[in-house]
Amino acid sequence: MPETLTPAQLARDLAVRDLTDPDAGPHAIQLVVEQAVESVAALWSCAVRRHPGERIVTVADNYDHLGYHPADVTRDARYTRYVDGRHVLRSHSTAMIPAALRALAANPADDVLLVCAGVVYRRDSIDRLHSGTPHQLDLWRITRGPTTRADLEEMAGALVPDRTVRLEPRRHPYTVDGAQLDVGHAGAWVEVAECGRVHPAVLARAGLDETWSGLALGLGLDRMLMLRKGIPDIRLLREPDPAVAAQMTDLAPYRPVSALPPVRRDLSIAVDAHDRAEDLGDRVRDALGEDDGVVEAVEIRQETPYALLPPQARARLGARPDQKNLLVRLVLRPLARTLSDAEANALRDRAYAALHQGSAHEWTTP
Repeated sequence: MPETLTPAQLARDLAVRDLTDPDAGPHAIQLVVEQAVESVAALWSCAVRRHPGERIVTVADNYDHLGYHPADVTRDARYTRYVDGRHVLRSHSTAMIPAALRALAANPADDVLLVCAGVVYRRDSIDRLHSGTPHQLDLWRITRGPTTRADLEEMAGALVPDRTVRLEPRRHPYTVDGAQLDVGHAGAWVEVAECGRVHPAVLARAGLDETWSGLALGLGLDRMLMLRKGIPDIRLLREPDPAVAAQMTDLAPYRPVSALPPVRRDLSIAVDAHDRAEDLGDRVRDALGEDDGVVEAVEIRQETPYALLPPQARARLGARPDQKNLLVRLVLRPLARTLSDAEANALRDRAYAALHQGSAHEWTTP
């Protein structure tokens, strides 16, 4: 059985506010959802069915019913939060779609837009654009009769009518003719969604025969809201400071509240040879708990395999042959106040204890 969450970890994750849920209070992310639903539903005047779903889902709905291969690397506990051998915290909003399709098969409608929105759980790196608990929206138009690539392009364009868009080929186990939706922003392309025509096997598993077809689109809500409002840091979406929180209830451009300087601490650590930024981010979140919002970024500045480390460095780190040395920069910046050196060093110590896996302990210069 894969490594599972501890009761404390599970309780912490389930306590995270879902910004798409109106019952938890208003948030601008809900406005992004409603605009997206209205724009797509209006294309074909289709009925709208909302399926919010549970945060804990079966492995089957998260992976199997969507066509993921049993050996797919995304199933590994390094990327998925397992509750037990049969259940996970949903790793994408698409995990709510199989249940929505089964409900459609039990109560058919000839042309319907399935809406599944909510917080999801990832093992992700820490920086201004990434979070371990992002929000996603799945919009699946399911209809009797054929759907085409042209329909998919029309659906993608309806989401961001005021921006230049492009579709880049991508493979998803639950689509055919899959694509990544990018929008033009500040002279560059920014990924905001994945889409494609629904794979017939996904429909068949839910009890919908070959007379049905569909279009699938999964949207990153945090990224879309940040683009809409010009928000520079994903942590601002949950910032309780009144001057920030008041701006997270509409789609008006974000007005910076402060420009506090970052505090940086560099750590030289020994970690497993296969560890990546996502692994480091997850361990820092676990170690800092409620203080993890202070961390702006965990950056890997340099990576050195064990074989290339000089003997004195191996001894200093207590590194093993199956490990590597990382120089990691911890960037600390609370959004509403300044950290003291003592507070920054205490956070550094906790992060170091969670990250360093060598048998000897020694800091680099702060």
